Amino acid sequence: MPQYPKLTFPAVVLPRRKRDGKTYIPDRVRGGYLLLTPEEWVRRHVIEYLVGWCGVEIQRLVTEYPVELNGQSQRADIVVVGCDGKPQMLVECKAADVEMSQDVLNQAVRYNSVVGARYIMLTNGLRTFCYEAINKGEYRELDTLPQL
Repeated sequence: MPQYPKLTFPAVVLPRRKRDGKTYIPDRVRGGYLLLTPEEWVRRHVIEYLVGWCGVEIQRLVTEYPVELNGQSQRADIVVVGCDGKPQMLVECKAADVEMSQDVLNQAVRYNSVVGARYIMLTNGLRTFCYEAINKGEYRELDTLPQL
């Protein structure tokens, strides 16, 4: 089984199942099990951080949030919705070896042009950035994660 890096998020225990030589982990958001990949490793840590440390109810998390862009079906990694069901934060997760570049921010901004969340969070588990929408398509970087 591949070794996954220690991330800057609090450590989590992910029960694992092996099937056909592949490792699967439980998906607390949608139920069932998902293939453990480097990006999924990061996403699971973010979910547990949002729920366990930030107090976001698990029912307010939507993973693989559908985003229709120019006739193409895309998916945002995580969207945190408010009690009213409206998106509050879009989270784009990358594997730990993926650089947090302008391209990653551009991807999240494109997704958010459809989703309409106030905040965007980008993370590879080692580096995390948070932005607030201040005008249509215009964002400012935040020093801390906002209260959701």
